[in-house]
Amino acid sequence: MPLRLIFMGTPDFAVPTLLELVAHGHEVVAIYTRAPKPAGRGMKLQPTPVEQEARRLGIPVLTPATLKTPEALAEFRAHNADAAVVVAYGMILPQAILDAPRYGCFNLHASLLPRWRGAAPINRAIMAGDAETGVMVMKMDVGLDTGDVAMAERLAITDLMMAADLHDALAPLGADLMVRAMGGLERGGLQLKKQSEDGVTYAAKIDKAEARIDWKRPAREVLRHIHGLSPFPGAWCELATDGEPARIKILRCELAKGSGAPGEVLDDGLTIACGDGAIRVLELQREGKARMKAADFLRGTLLKAGARFA
Repeated sequence: MPLRLIFMGTPDFAVPTLLELVAHGHEVVAIYTRAPKPAGRGMKLQPTPVEQEARRLGIPVLTPATLKTPEALAEFRAHNADAAVVVAYGMILPQAILDAPRYGCFNLHASLLPRWRGAAPINRAIMAGDAETGVMVMKMDVGLDTGDVAMAERLAITDLMMAADLHDALAPLGADLMVRAMGGLERGGLQLKKQSEDGVTYAAKIDKAEARIDWKRPAREVLRHIHGLSPFPGAWCELATDGEPARIKILRCELAKGSGAPGEVLDDGLTIACGDGAIRVLELQREGKARMKAADFLRGTLLKAGARFA
């Protein structure tokens, strides 16, 4: 029989999993997501991507500020769920909530655990220069992404991938994985394996203070730093234009041949020297402007020989 599920998620990344569970016949009886926040020019309350899909599907939506009260627990238990599926929900689940569904709570995490436990696994995998990452389904416990793992899928990371690209590749991969995991749970054949204690790393939330580009680093490290933060918050640097330093986010680049002082512009194709090697900028964004191709930027910006990004 199809499972009776609670779905808990918030951003775009969670939407494919919700849609796949519904498409495969599972009964999603309630959706938990974060409360709407003011956004846009008029600062109107904007429901989360998951809430928008839930409304379209006609599934009841709950946006509690906490799950730690007796009232929240009673409401959660009243759904009489077989399991809860959690995808980037953004709120810690206390033990009583984890224990409430018949089979427990299952999380989709965007890394190959135990590597990159925590808030920003997609960004950190790229920034660290990892050759691969993936998605995993784990049965949740009260630790930070420490639960037993049920299933996993791997995906190669190339130097061309930005965080947005990897996000968009992992979301459907994870949706398919969770559907397969819930199918195994439904049939009574889902096997769990404890995580290794070797190779544990933590994907700390991205701090805007770490977004400034350090041109003294080797070119590949600079590229991975840029792509791991693209499009948000965006790795940035400064360029003196008209005598004033202008902040510029570099969003996409590629490795290039060349050498020079770190940050030096090497040619008219926006090749920039790093501590070892160079990168060529492909897309960028001036502060307060829309993102643009490097060619468009160069048509409107005169860069003299020896110009430096700092």
